[in-house]
Amino acid sequence: MAPRGSRNLVNLEQVQKSYGTRMLLDGVSLGVGEGERVGVVGRNGDGKTTLLRVLTGGEEPDGGRVSHAGGLHLGLLSQVDDLDPAATVGEVVVGDAEVHEWAGDAAVRDVMTGLFGSLDTLDRVVGQLSGGERRRVALARLLVADPDLLVLDEPTNHLDVEGIAWLAAHLASPSRRGKALVVVTHDRWFLDEVATTTWEVAGGQVYAYDGGYSAYVLARAERERVAAFDEARRTNLLRKELAWLRRGPPARTSKPQFRIDAANALIAAEPEPRDSVALMRFASARLGRTVFELDGVTLTTPGEHPRVLLDGLDWILGPGDRLGLVGVNGSGKTTVLRLLAGAHAPAAGRLVTGSTVRLAYLSQEVRELDPALRVLESVEQVSRSVDLGGGRSMTASQLCERFGFTGDKQWTPVGELSGGERRRLQLLRLLMDEPNVLLLDEPTNDLDIETLTALEDLLDGWPGTLVVVSHDRYFVERTTDTVVALMGDGRLTGLVGGVEEYLVRRAQAERATLGISRVPDVVAVAAPAGNGAPAGPKTTDARPAATASAAEVRVARKDLQRVERALERLTTQEGALHGEMAAHSTDYERVAALHAQLRDIAAEKAVLEEQWLEAAERAE
Repeated sequence: MAPRGSRNLVNLEQVQKSYGTRMLLDGVSLGVGEGERVGVVGRNGDGKTTLLRVLTGGEEPDGGRVSHAGGLHLGLLSQVDDLDPAATVGEVVVGDAEVHEWAGDAAVRDVMTGLFGSLDTLDRVVGQLSGGERRRVALARLLVADPDLLVLDEPTNHLDVEGIAWLAAHLASPSRRGKALVVVTHDRWFLDEVATTTWEVAGGQVYAYDGGYSAYVLARAERERVAAFDEARRTNLLRKELAWLRRGPPARTSKPQFRIDAANALIAAEPEPRDSVALMRFASARLGRTVFELDGVTLTTPGEHPRVLLDGLDWILGPGDRLGLVGVNGSGKTTVLRLLAGAHAPAAGRLVTGSTVRLAYLSQEVRELDPALRVLESVEQVSRSVDLGGGRSMTASQLCERFGFTGDKQWTPVGELSGGERRRLQLLRLLMDEPNVLLLDEPTNDLDIETLTALEDLLDGWPGTLVVVSHDRYFVERTTDTVVALMGDGRLTGLVGGVEEYLVRRAQAERATLGISRVPDVVAVAAPAGNGAPAGPKTTDARPAATASAAEVRVARKDLQRVERALERLTTQEGALHGEMAAHSTDYERVAALHAQLRDIAAEKAVLEEQWLEAAERAE
């Protein structure tokens, strides 16, 4: 819903849109108001991108009416960019201004460092960039322009977990108050951080739900229960995911304020997603004692100028271990998977692979499939049924159904499948081969949320060893029990706090590298109310004043930008705490604890404001 008193920027009235005999939008009426942030979900092919094109005027509806507010400034990030290959990134993002003016613009600094890590990319020529870099440039251009309505189609593609966290904070920041957003994404963590409303595109209709992904799961499960839909399997999956959201770390449910009674009623008889002890015991029986053992392994990147990724590492991965591997783009995550898969040899040391290991490796590339085979034939080429463990089995056709290949779709020639459908088929074939060790490299690419949920459900009961590399932190948290990171120091660093701890460590390491002083550790999302106040600032003495060199000025500007972002986060945390105090006004102990957190935040803001003034002076 649009904020009360705001005007609608776009209205759709009884809109119809079809392709061939398939109706994608059938009498859809909806609107986007000022300040509204809408997340759009739905199965691949059900019309999400079509809805965006109709909404923005890129396509005319077959029936109905689309109207835009007068003077509307609209920005669209589509799946294909229109960037001039001869232009520099700076010219695309800002225009014809001088480079030093770009660097002096706080908005440009914020966006470029958030998406690229520095301002260095401004001087590069677009034609020399990779596809992922071009997409980030197109996104940067829109964010700098800051339109009234920002429409984004899969903006988290080609971003690592740090870039996604930055983008979420930027889009939800107080500085964009009054600006509207419509975003199509399969990244459920991102939806929870950004969206105030969720639209589900299904069966030619668009269903609207208040809140982000977690609230949407609850509301949709309630809707299907009340309507008594004959979709027992799908409803059970929703209840299972809702149970995980409710019982998991509090940070997963702090954004959408769950209706506790309704949620608990829906999941009353729902067991935990997986019995880790039982799975570990069964995995040990299937795998034996050894899976992977690294003995003094040194691993380097391929090529003429190799870079050390692992330096004399001793490490053991055992039966039933479920591991998430994170790191910035280019940190070597894929190379580590290739090492485990036996496709990349260590520069020194040795890798021991257990004799009972039956390994399957999902790479980022979609492997060649026989285009003449039908989908079901391609799956049955591997096996006609699969043992899922615990006495469960599934036929090839049933597994196809679970992954969205329903009815006649199972008889579609492989050559006619989309990229996302080929990815699903690749996953199916891997699972049909009954591996006991799975290595998954960015498995969420091109998969819609419903398919991701089905994959997570299968992995919940899968008794094997799992290693996942993914920028999708929701998927990592949902499917793994341990997270490790490549931090650039030749080790695999264990992260008790998961992806959130990784982001904090990365920020700390970057500050140490740049020699930035007196910046408190406030880069992480605040702990949910009731879990203790955020840690106080950690400071060091400022360096003596001296004539600033160009390099020192650049550092100071980056320092300034980071302090500004930290202040924005603290302001957001303050607002959330005030809301918590209002909701628990009769609970004295809770209010006192929340008030203590507010005092800590106020103290941190005071320190940050001093640092902002100091950084502003050094940046001049």
